[in-house]
Amino acid sequence: MIVLSIVLVLGISTIFWSVAGLFRLASEQSWRAQVWSNRIRGWISLLWGGGTPAPQRQRARHRSQGVRIYPSNVAVLIAAHNEALVIKETILAASALVPRRNIHIVSDMSTDDTAAIARAAGVKVLELEPNRGKAGALAAGIAHFNLCKRFKVVMLLDADTRPTPDYLETGLPLFADPTVVAVAGRAKSIMSPPSPTAIGRFLVAYRERLYIVVQLLLKYGQAARGANVVSIVPGFASMYRTSALAEIEVLAPGLVIEDFNMTFEIHAKKLGRIAFHPSAAVAYTQDPDNLKDYVKQVRRWILGFWQTVRRHGLQFGRFWFVLGLYIVELVASCIFFVLLVPAFLLSSIAAVEVWIFGNRSEVFVFLSGVLRPQDVLIGVFLPDFLLTILAAVSMRSPRLLLMAPLFPLMRILDAIICLQVLPRAYSAISSGVWVSPVRRIQRQSQEMGVAGSPAARVG
Repeated sequence: MIVLSIVLVLGISTIFWSVAGLFRLASEQSWRAQVWSNRIRGWISLLWGGGTPAPQRQRARHRSQGVRIYPSNVAVLIAAHNEALVIKETILAASALVPRRNIHIVSDMSTDDTAAIARAAGVKVLELEPNRGKAGALAAGIAHFNLCKRFKVVMLLDADTRPTPDYLETGLPLFADPTVVAVAGRAKSIMSPPSPTAIGRFLVAYRERLYIVVQLLLKYGQAARGANVVSIVPGFASMYRTSALAEIEVLAPGLVIEDFNMTFEIHAKKLGRIAFHPSAAVAYTQDPDNLKDYVKQVRRWILGFWQTVRRHGLQFGRFWFVLGLYIVELVASCIFFVLLVPAFLLSSIAAVEVWIFGNRSEVFVFLSGVLRPQDVLIGVFLPDFLLTILAAVSMRSPRLLLMAPLFPLMRILDAIICLQVLPRAYSAISSGVWVSPVRRIQRQSQEMGVAGSPAARVG
């Protein structure tokens, strides 16, 4: 039981792709060592007059892989619905990366000053009515501004996202590989200003832990050149090569969110590779800091995943095989977490009957050993605690460890939501119309290093 619990808590996919990520990391480190070796040999060759230095030959090979893309070739597209509180800062952040004429805002039937603020900032604005939802707004913006013909890359940005100043500097080189058609952004939670409530700070910390686990232990390995099985290019801050974006059906009827579907479209139509690296295309996003918004967002995400699976089904190919295994694992893990508390209580009651009241019937003896306290400690809390240690080290935040005992409760909540919305994905059709969550006024800090902060603004 302990081994099964550990596997379900950590996940077979997490374990497998973590190993794949380690191999990828070793390969990248070996490549860097080779580059430095070539540079040293080149410098020696140059000093001794031995012809073209090795570094120049290395750069020539790199250039031959693909055409370099500059920030002027990148369009930023932001779909917004009642985002007057944050849209100005988002535009400032985007204008630190590309010229303002490259920034396009689609105000999806906003009833506040979203469109007016965007126009005053000097960017292109499209107003829609009625409310079409994010996917509809993005599709309308791509068509209206003719982005696929005017630019080489489109960067999709949420209205509350803050890309780092080096977002394009680190992200665009991934397109040097001509087979790469999308770059998945690295998500981090905005921690400043902190939530005014303890539950809010806890929710944001849990979400940041999720980002770290999924991106470092799963996505990094899944994006390896020989794998290419990334299941989501997050819509909050990612980039698409326009030649591929033109082939993607952004507005798919009946789906509550668009990013899962756009990713599945890449795999289904065999458009190319999805690139991801933890140090590239980093952006900060504002996560819910109250339980109501958290549940609402998780429900949308999970419903969107199941709806996308329903739309595309399971096809032949490496991605679809990995997806099928993940679905089996996801359902099994959710069932485990949903039954965890009832099973533990039932086992504890049976143990009391056996050891205190002396009831030695076979049923009570069996139930008393189903899920003992040591099983929960070793099989659930310790593996989950290891994930928190990873996040605490990555965030350089030891305080995260103090919240670790409560994180399994959030996983139980996530599991309940996942199983609850599964039938809805096959019985209901979503309009995609959105209602923006409550936003916190964002205070940028130099420590975060987010584009748009006073130290990072340009122009």
